[in-house]
Amino acid sequence: MTCPSPPLLELENLALDFEGGAKPAVRDFSLKLAPGEIVGLVGESGSGKSVSALYLMGLLPPSAKVRSGRLFFKGEDLSRLNPRQRRRLCGSKMGLIFQEPMTALNPVLTIGEQVEEIFRLRAGQDRRAARTSALNLLARVGLPNPLEAAERYPHHFSGGMRQRVVIALALALAPEVLLADEPTTALDPTIAAQILNLLTRLAAEDGSAVLLITHNLRLLKHRAHRIIVMYAGLVLEEAADLFTRPAHPYTIGLLEALPPALDEPVPYRLKAIPGTPPSPGAWPPGCPFEPRCPLAAPLCRKTLPHLRDLESGRRARCFFPAGQTAC
Repeated sequence: MTCPSPPLLELENLALDFEGGAKPAVRDFSLKLAPGEIVGLVGESGSGKSVSALYLMGLLPPSAKVRSGRLFFKGEDLSRLNPRQRRRLCGSKMGLIFQEPMTALNPVLTIGEQVEEIFRLRAGQDRRAARTSALNLLARVGLPNPLEAAERYPHHFSGGMRQRVVIALALALAPEVLLADEPTTALDPTIAAQILNLLTRLAAEDGSAVLLITHNLRLLKHRAHRIIVMYAGLVLEEAADLFTRPAHPYTIGLLEALPPALDEPVPYRLKAIPGTPPSPGAWPPGCPFEPRCPLAAPLCRKTLPHLRDLESGRRARCFFPAGQTAC
């Protein structure tokens, strides 16, 4: 899977923290998203995935302090936009799917009212046109009987159906970049697969660039053009063939801990990664994965490795990438 087009969205060297630097959240995170490309972003809780997505959308809380980073949309430096211009861009050209649909939806408004509001306020449609647009959109994301669904409230729907409504809200203005932050949280595996298949299909139809943030590495298999692995606020690995040729010991550990799919042989015993991730503000001076790494050496405890280019467009932040030779 390749996407050679120039990037729609480009982030350079993001670093941010909270509470005056006492709790760093992201260190040196860069990202490129091309039209029609699906990029997966995985990592344990606290690795910096969601806060990076909030930065891209301009939704960081006041306590966040950006230390470095430049963000470009179609080559335009977004730091030059005033807050109103940034909001208009993020509401139309960029969309965000929140990870918890029950809190993302207004419980006292019907589904139809919430979707129609976008078309009336942002697209300038009258009530009748907005109603038609909302029903068409609800049908597109797979809600059965959109006319009846539009009259119901969020609590009337299952988690999977509510997530489809949240996806509809994000897609209402046909964004060119779509950020999906844990869109399968609290969903069972079958429904989660349906939601991701829906996102994959919609991205292909619209040519949107998609950043798919998830804890579940397996859900990205056969869906993502590239996968980025984060840990302790850093990118540890990035590759298109992550499942077949992992380079970083952390990635290898994640894959060895995955339960097998139905069509895969069952291993004798799954392997767990020992230890726990370091707390923000208590990251070791060297490689953050060193305390848990089976290949750790004295060099790893003292020096943070750079994100190095390997063959075939792969990158890994490791002094000893598995079976790889740095270019």
